[in-house]
Parts: sequence; structure tokens; C-alpha cells
Amino acid sequence: MRKQGSRGAFRLAFCAIIAALAAVLMIIGSLFPFGVYALPMVAGALLVAVVIEYGARWALGVFAVASLVSFLLSGDKEASLYFVMFFGYYPVLKRVFESRIASRPLQMLLKFAVFNAAMVGAFFIASFVLGVPAEEYTVFGFYVPYLFLLAGNVVFWLYDRALTLFVGLYLKRLHPLFFKKNG
Repeated sequence: MRKQGSRGAFRLAFCAIIAALAAVLMIIGSLFPFGVYALPMVAGALLVAVVIEYGARWALGVFAVASLVSFLLSGDKEASLYFVMFFGYYPVLKRVFESRIASRPLQMLLKFAVFNAAMVGAFFIASFVLGVPAEEYTVFGFYVPYLFLLAGNVVFWLYDRALTLFVGLYLKRLHPLFFKKNG
């Protein structure tokens, strides 16, 4: 019984650390010009470890905690919005799509559909609720949110591929560090 209790404590501590790291990344996002887009992606990638080790339920709990803390403490609400609207839960969604849908083209179609719906939703929330000015979506005097969405799709494709590589790296290098076999 004692061994089971220590496993539960380790699980809780591991998930709390991942949630704290994700929240810290979101909080420091306002310090970097690229932070509004890059740090929600990195913070979301941290949840890969929780998805692998403890499954979707725990990962969604970590996502909820990191989302709440980042919205309460982050100076950059737009970055927090991107985390909440997509990047925070995407590792869970990626695993669900890739484990339950055999067709790779259908997986990608669904991933892109969710991404685009989330980004369009985030755009409207950022514009009308958070009051992000239209200048944020302006390049050389032209209002170009569609070009940003197109570029976002390219970046998302790269992000999805990077997460796949990160899963392999995690399983090969990091998992053995945290979860040594008990002899």
C-alpha cells in the first residue's frame, strides 16, 4: 500500500511541476516579442509527458490548472488565449486522433479543422473581448488576418511534426530519467 501511495504522490508532483512550468512560460511570454505565439506552443508541448505517462484525463487537468494560472497572472492575455484555445489541449487531441483514426489524411484533416476553428475563435475573442487592436493584424498598412491564418497553418504543420519528434525524444531520453524501472 505504501508503494501505491508514493506513486500517487509522484504522479501529483509530476503533474503539478508540468502545470507550473507551463504557467511560468505563459507568464514570461510578455517579455519576448515572439512570446505571444511561441510560448503557448512550448507550454503545450510540455503536456506531452503527462499524456504519455498518465493519460488524457491527467493531461486535461494539468491544462486546466495551467490555463487558469496563466490567465490570472500573465500580462499577455492573447498568449494565454492561444494556449487555452488550442495549444494547451492539442497534445491530448493529437494522441486521440493518432490512436483512434487509422487514416493519416483524415487525421491531418481533423487536426487542421480544429486548429483553424480554434484560431478563428481566438481571433474574434482577442479582437472583441480582449480588445486587441486591428494594428496587430496589419502589415505595411494592409489588414491581413487571412495571411496570418495561412502562415499559422504552415507553422501548425511544423509544430505537429515537432511534437511527433518530441514524443520519440521523450520516450527515448527523458522517460528513463523520470520513470526508472523498479527491480
